[in-house]
Amino acid sequence: MNDDIRITIVMNDRAGEGLVVEHGFSLWIEVAGRHILFDTGESSAFASNADRLGIDLSMTDILVLSHGHYDHSGGVAHLLELAGSAHIYCHPGVMSVRYSIEDGSARPVQIPQESAAAMKSVAPAHLHWVEEPLTLFEEKEHDLAVGLTGQVPRETAYEDTGGPFYLDPEGTRADLINDDLALWIRKGDEVIVCVGCSHSGIVNTLTHVRRITATQRLSGVVGGFHLLHASAERLQRTVAVLSQFLPERMVPCHCTGDTAVAALTEAMGNRVTYGKSGMVLRF
Repeated sequence: MNDDIRITIVMNDRAGEGLVVEHGFSLWIEVAGRHILFDTGESSAFASNADRLGIDLSMTDILVLSHGHYDHSGGVAHLLELAGSAHIYCHPGVMSVRYSIEDGSARPVQIPQESAAAMKSVAPAHLHWVEEPLTLFEEKEHDLAVGLTGQVPRETAYEDTGGPFYLDPEGTRADLINDDLALWIRKGDEVIVCVGCSHSGIVNTLTHVRRITATQRLSGVVGGFHLLHASAERLQRTVAVLSQFLPERMVPCHCTGDTAVAALTEAMGNRVTYGKSGMVLRF
């Protein structure tokens, strides 16, 4: 790919010097003259990092929410204060009430109330619900397209949502996190994939992207792979398939976990770079 696609990690669980760290994730994507914010972290702290990185959030054309968990949607209200004309793209399930239950204790993990309220106040023409694959824009003269996966089919037998997630505090209704989606950028016969938490499974996600873009070559994969608590079998099988996909660059972030990053690095060497806030990726 030419050096005309720029992705900056704005918020992550690891950060460069002088940047805020929180359990959240956010990317700033510059492509074809557009500015896309992919997730908003856990709070408005992503805006502080953006400012330190010289990013003008008021220029946001598109906000994409990968799914409706607080650590990816906590800064929505703040973003909309800065960029009120931005178009929002997400699965309707982002508004679901949801919980994480561990040791019998239910913890709310849904999109924060302030963020949900801000989204409800957005003009209907600027709020786009995405369930199926969608092309956000394309430039045929440059053989370039940017789009969203929509809901990702669950095809592997070994991948799961990566945690004890439920739609009720009693834990009687499992939350499959069907609102999980990814963003892709295709340039020629190569594709870059940006993921939030890969609750659908990173293998499922990349398989889906390659299918809908008719592209096999992965130029880059950036984001959370949700392998932090993966079983040994799941991790082994995931790394094996990713090694076959052989992305030119993998930047695991957020919920991937040190053990998984080590396994990926052992399998793919310097193709893997542990992501941190402040990192700028050029394609």
